[in-house]
Amino acid sequence: MIDVSRAWFKSKKLKSHSLLLKILATALLFAASAASVPSQVLNPKTSQTPRRLPLSKFYDTPDPFPAGQPGELIRSEPFYEYLLPYTISAVRILYHSRSPRDKDVAASGVVLLPRGTAPVGGWPIIAWAHDLTGSARQCAPSLLKTLNEGPLLSMYVGLGYAVVAPDYAGLGTSFPYEVLDVPSNAQDVINSVAAARAALPQLGSKWLVAGYAHGSRVAVSVAETLAKNADSNYLGAIGILGVADPPDFFEHLVQEPSYPMLVFLAQGIKNQYAGFRVDDMLTDKGIALYKNLGDSCEATSGQVPNAAELLKPGWQNNPYAKEFFSSNALGRKPAFSPLLLISGETEGDVPSSLTAAIVGRLCRQKDRVLFVNYPGLNPSAVLGNSVGEQVSWIRARFSGQPAPNNCH
Repeated sequence: MIDVSRAWFKSKKLKSHSLLLKILATALLFAASAASVPSQVLNPKTSQTPRRLPLSKFYDTPDPFPAGQPGELIRSEPFYEYLLPYTISAVRILYHSRSPRDKDVAASGVVLLPRGTAPVGGWPIIAWAHDLTGSARQCAPSLLKTLNEGPLLSMYVGLGYAVVAPDYAGLGTSFPYEVLDVPSNAQDVINSVAAARAALPQLGSKWLVAGYAHGSRVAVSVAETLAKNADSNYLGAIGILGVADPPDFFEHLVQEPSYPMLVFLAQGIKNQYAGFRVDDMLTDKGIALYKNLGDSCEATSGQVPNAAELLKPGWQNNPYAKEFFSSNALGRKPAFSPLLLISGETEGDVPSSLTAAIVGRLCRQKDRVLFVNYPGLNPSAVLGNSVGEQVSWIRARFSGQPAPNNCH
């Protein structure tokens, strides 16, 4: 497997024009704030919490919940309160999806699209897989005026794409949220595309998925979920700063000075397995944080303990934790669509060495992977510097060009 530097892409330059330069500048300004999103969710000292919107009746579903097919639209409505350029229209959607146990659940999300007449064939679609924003209903990205990653999504729309951004079932809607569970989150992404098309007939049939941090693992799971010829309109997946094997990823977090994402992991395991006892994994301090984060999007109850203070020794050997890790493993079945994986930070949530290990596994099973590594850059710099690579790869997929592959 070969790392690709920026020099590789200089030989495949995009045509420059003023609109693209303005969009790239917006993305670079976004990079610093986007890379800090996990700390905004988890750090009680954060002074600038994103402005939240009220949890309106739009997100409510009847009890009992009427049956529906995955991707079937329940309702939609235009929405005007997001902090977006005036050239972008926003429509909220509510739709049917599936839980890990194949239970019918409702998921919410938002569709962003350019104002004006759609091109022949409709607006091409980028489905967005979001990072961890919390585990309570009110933590849904569609309940943030910034949409959590609004400037980056606006950049995609500015380039002529519609963006379908699901919340994941249980964020927004009143169903159990499968926290950090990439297979179920991937189902929510896949089903959101069909629901968006039902709500907005000006959307096209061709689509791909992109994701950041936790969303990058969801994006790869989408690629592995869609079997060969399952959806001929699906074109590929982009994973930005986050692809790693679950045991390695969470073991790395234990080494961090302070990381309550490990508490979200306990929530995810508990939601999957009723027999799992949280106190088998978490200490008293961890359980206190567990209770707080179940009702809030920030860790607000004082100083967050060190990771070592949250976990009991040997927690990785818990049979439910092992089963959760196994069900969330990537690279265990082939992806029949191309992948662009971006990494490079030497420090942070997912070191590039963990991503490289997954890329090696993907390459061994003959997946078409372009791995772009930026050695020594922090997450903000990687996100900003990779915008050109993202745009080039996206345009090539929609234009039907052969996908690059630097596996060997």
